[in-house]
Amino acid sequence: MERRRSTHRILPASAQEPGAGRIVPPARRRSLAPTRSRLLGATLAAVSCAAVQAFPATAADGAGEVVSRGVTIPAFYTPPAELPAANGTVIRQEPLPLGLSLPGLDGRPMPGTATRLMYRSTDSAGQPVAVTGAYIEPSAAWKGSGPRPLVALASGTMGQGDQCAPSFALQNPLTLTGDTVSVGYEDLAIYRLLSTGAAVVVTDYVGLGTTDRLHTYVNRLDQGHALLDAARAARALPGASVTAESRVGLYGYSQGGGASASAAELQPSYAPDVKVAGTYVGAPPADLASVLKGIDGSALAGALAWSINGFAQADPDLRRIVETNINATGRAALNDASTMCVGDAIFGYGFTRSSKWTTSGRSIGEVIAADPAARAALDRQRIGTLKPAGPVRLATGIQDDIVPHAQARQLAVDWCRKGGNVTYDAIALPNLGDKLLTNHLVPLITDQGDAVSWLTDRLAGRSALSNCWTMPLQL
Repeated sequence: MERRRSTHRILPASAQEPGAGRIVPPARRRSLAPTRSRLLGATLAAVSCAAVQAFPATAADGAGEVVSRGVTIPAFYTPPAELPAANGTVIRQEPLPLGLSLPGLDGRPMPGTATRLMYRSTDSAGQPVAVTGAYIEPSAAWKGSGPRPLVALASGTMGQGDQCAPSFALQNPLTLTGDTVSVGYEDLAIYRLLSTGAAVVVTDYVGLGTTDRLHTYVNRLDQGHALLDAARAARALPGASVTAESRVGLYGYSQGGGASASAAELQPSYAPDVKVAGTYVGAPPADLASVLKGIDGSALAGALAWSINGFAQADPDLRRIVETNINATGRAALNDASTMCVGDAIFGYGFTRSSKWTTSGRSIGEVIAADPAARAALDRQRIGTLKPAGPVRLATGIQDDIVPHAQARQLAVDWCRKGGNVTYDAIALPNLGDKLLTNHLVPLITDQGDAVSWLTDRLAGRSALSNCWTMPLQL
């Protein structure tokens, strides 16, 4: 049965049922699997137990398949009713065939051998959550100092539908059906990193792929935790050559840049056992109030719906904003976008203004700015309030108008003021078109070689020289 998932269902105020006019959980699809509501309820019940038993890393827990926009989501992605006690614990794994792979001269596949995995993390509410992803053991030898290092990679924006998960994109670099379009554009960075001899683990983030909840798009804590716990899970996989002594690099651009930035800030308190040697942060959405303005009315306006959906699910203050201010057109758009990938969102909601989705005709940004509690909720997502662990390379295109350059540069300034070891690089390119995504996407490619080289040096134990002293001059 086809699944059209949404974060919520907003009932009209005239609805004849308790709680009319409020957001309530959506009706769950029927399938061979236990329903989502049963799974989520069982999970929450398990959380309340004093102890959670360790369990095997294989069985699919009796779950069946679901379908999202015509794409079958395998039973592997349905979390079990109970989760293990420790963050980073592998829940299950299975071989993952890479969509782009060649046989090597020594008989091993190039660029490596992949494993699909599910592991435990902790969400922004402090509750255990199952997250999926992929680990790739490279065929290339590591020629640097120390044991083989690990890069934990956070993908750029893929969408909110389960079929958009990065681990899916490794198996299917292009998903093109009558209902959805998804491109695994991060595969190039992953393969370049593998070619250095570093192992790579990719997180699907909270709720992207897994069928028990909605993806909490750009949620600072969810993303940072998921990336750090992916590194822990990679070390625990049987046959993986990385160990607790392996240096770890964090890598991400756009949404991934926000995730790697968050992980670098959270590592000292959340995952001190993960030895972060360096972090690449590309075009990070550090100040969401600024980013909302950049995305609104752009080719990627659908990402605004993903943000609203995720925060309505996770944050009571922002949920109240949605309940109070979103009109019928907006409710339909939020529901529709919740199963979309980037391609779908561009075709479906490109250049849409969020003022069409509100009861007042104001933009979502203006609605949030007028509400102190909502402003505070969004401010809790701000990256830059903590000193990052280890050296960081932060790069942003000076013409970027989707994830605005100014707020990314401000993150570098904030980190420098806290004593961070920051290499800041402002990528100078001509204006390639306002609100078209080009100013945001082109630096992803043009900076990639330098980003991989910089991170490889950190993984090899070479020191990084901060350029914080130049920051006041880079206006």
